[in-house]
Amino acid sequence: MIFSKAGFGGAVADFEAAVVAQDAKRSGKAFVRLQETFGQSKEAELLTGGPRLAAVLEQVPPGPRAVVAVLVGACVERGADAERCAPGVLAGLRAAVEGAAAFAEAWAATGGGAFPVPDAGEPGAETVERVGFEAAVSWWTLRQWEMAAVALLNHRAVRAEARAGSDRQAVRAEPDDQSVGAEPDDQSVRAESTHQSVRAEPDRQAVPAEPTHQAAPAAAPGNRHALLSLLAAVEQASDQQFRSLSYALQVLDDEPLVALHRPSGTGYALRFFGIGDNFQLHTLLADALIGGGHVQGYAPSPHEVAVCRETPGQVDTVGSFELVAPDGARLWNEGNPAGIPLVDGVRLLVLDEPAYRRSWPAGRFFPGMRGDVILERALEPEETERWFAHVSPAKELTG
Repeated sequence: MIFSKAGFGGAVADFEAAVVAQDAKRSGKAFVRLQETFGQSKEAELLTGGPRLAAVLEQVPPGPRAVVAVLVGACVERGADAERCAPGVLAGLRAAVEGAAAFAEAWAATGGGAFPVPDAGEPGAETVERVGFEAAVSWWTLRQWEMAAVALLNHRAVRAEARAGSDRQAVRAEPDDQSVGAEPDDQSVRAESTHQSVRAEPDRQAVPAEPTHQAAPAAAPGNRHALLSLLAAVEQASDQQFRSLSYALQVLDDEPLVALHRPSGTGYALRFFGIGDNFQLHTLLADALIGGGHVQGYAPSPHEVAVCRETPGQVDTVGSFELVAPDGARLWNEGNPAGIPLVDGVRLLVLDEPAYRRSWPAGRFFPGMRGDVILERALEPEETERWFAHVSPAKELTG
């Protein structure tokens, strides 16, 4: 056959047309060309290609659909409109997480055991026989959906879309329990680049002839509360963590925070957005409160602060506080702000003197996500006293 034009743009156009026409042979060839040509794609091809691929995602069969979603995420990382791409990718993510949860149930019902480790190909016949093809493919491709979704959730507007359909109170009811209680090694796990994954592992499998999978309803993908619950079930059953996806779904925007500095007995009203983990929050809080001259302690340098906002890279820093929950429990830097307890509808954080010197690379858990902490005002003494009434002494660390 003759393609309309060469390059990634031509592959997108041909894949789009073939998928709509349900031409398996033609779409299979275009699918291979999408991966072959992405690395040499021009900016204009990426800007138009991402939304066009996202628009046909629901019509692509389950296996190749995840690879195409990763390509969409890579286009977004290089400038494609994230909001236009979001509906298709979030719907596919919802279907994949639901399918992975179905996989977990079927796996347990058919004897259990260690989950199979997905490879570059399709799930084997034995796995498909145990759980069904679509559930097996959902588990097989969940890491790819994680990469694609995180690329889009880097954008605040997409995160707002992902919150649509979840009542604010419902969102707050459980995500606090979803925070990973990481071991206190003070080393942050940084999210991987979707673009790099496309270049590193091109999947050249052909598109199957019978696209039977039905995408999740359009209203479903917005409910991140439900996604987090399903993902937690998959993590528990599989004994694997999907930390990047879980943390991206829990990122809070325009979120009020009251910070009580116990050594000085002062309190502060702040607001934050786009914070991936407590390492990032820690440094930005230190800049707002110590760098702003409100409390004593180590003030991070402008470079340390910049890499926690939007400047690329990492730079060594040291801890300025001990982050403590109102009940006295320690909040680890490896956790995220969704784990800060709510008191009277506001996240309440206690800042103690650091128990010992800790250092780590300052930066962002999600390198493509802009974040910040904004100090709104110092609380009046009587306000501070009322908030301190909710606070218990810090608990001693054990183990």
